[in-house]
Amino acid sequence: MTLPASSSAAPDIGFAESRLGQALLRVLAEGSASNRAIADHLLRNQVRVTALGIGELAEACEVSTATISRFARDLGFKNYAAMRGAVAETLQSVLQPVEKLRSTIARRAGAASPALESLGYAEAAITATSRALAGAQIDRIGNALTKARAVYVLGFGLSSFLAGALAMHLQPFCHVVDVAASGGTEVAASHLATITGKDVLVVISLPRYTLDAVSLTRFARDSGATIVAITDSPASPLAELGHHVLYAHSTHSVLPSSSSAALAVIEALAVSLMTSNKANVAKAARHTEAIAAYLYGEHQVRGSSTHKKEDARKRTVRKS
Repeated sequence: MTLPASSSAAPDIGFAESRLGQALLRVLAEGSASNRAIADHLLRNQVRVTALGIGELAEACEVSTATISRFARDLGFKNYAAMRGAVAETLQSVLQPVEKLRSTIARRAGAASPALESLGYAEAAITATSRALAGAQIDRIGNALTKARAVYVLGFGLSSFLAGALAMHLQPFCHVVDVAASGGTEVAASHLATITGKDVLVVISLPRYTLDAVSLTRFARDSGATIVAITDSPASPLAELGHHVLYAHSTHSVLPSSSSAALAVIEALAVSLMTSNKANVAKAARHTEAIAAYLYGEHQVRGSSTHKKEDARKRTVRKS
């Protein structure tokens, strides 16, 4: 009998928090290669697994049916059918609040276009992420960033622009190094060569995960740095490497993953940092003053004032 997962979590996160999910995560961390493949598949495809026969799951995981049966028994189930039933039971408690949200969006959207449906998925992802995150956890991470000697930010592929957005938000308040901003893996490794226990690495990776992000994060952790991982699921390879992990729901009907919720988490983290102490509030004010002269509204005011003075001078010259 599995314990009900948190009703506020996104499905994959809620499933991972259940008793069965925790057992699968232990296998994912410590099991054999074949068992890790099965555990990973179960953690990522819970809904689909409830409809798979043992042969179909074995094919999907590239293992034998005997291996699947042995895997189920090792987890304490009589056979594969019993394990599949436990997956379905856990899902029933996890999916109820999320399916209610999706049904509401579907009814509102009606026969919406794929583009509007995508916006609905983004809304659902942000809502599910918000319900699962704890403000105190974000505040603790904000404090760690404030105290760090340097904050390294890392993201490859589609996560690179998320890393860039985070770096821009943090720049007025921390010494920030955007690890992969000016090149690929070689440049990133060069930046991380001097990382120490006084530093923080914020790594961002959503499906599809990059091997380089995982290997560089492991290097930074081995060097003593504090790791903050922003990823989508406890089954992510970054989850076990992070001292702090922020989960951003990323499921999408068409794209490999949606980054909407991850961006929302980044903004929440930036806000937490900005408002964490009076010194950061003062820094934010100075930053705004410094860039005000280059903003469109300010430029228009200065330009309008200049034109008025020039017109007045010309009128004076004509009168004289």
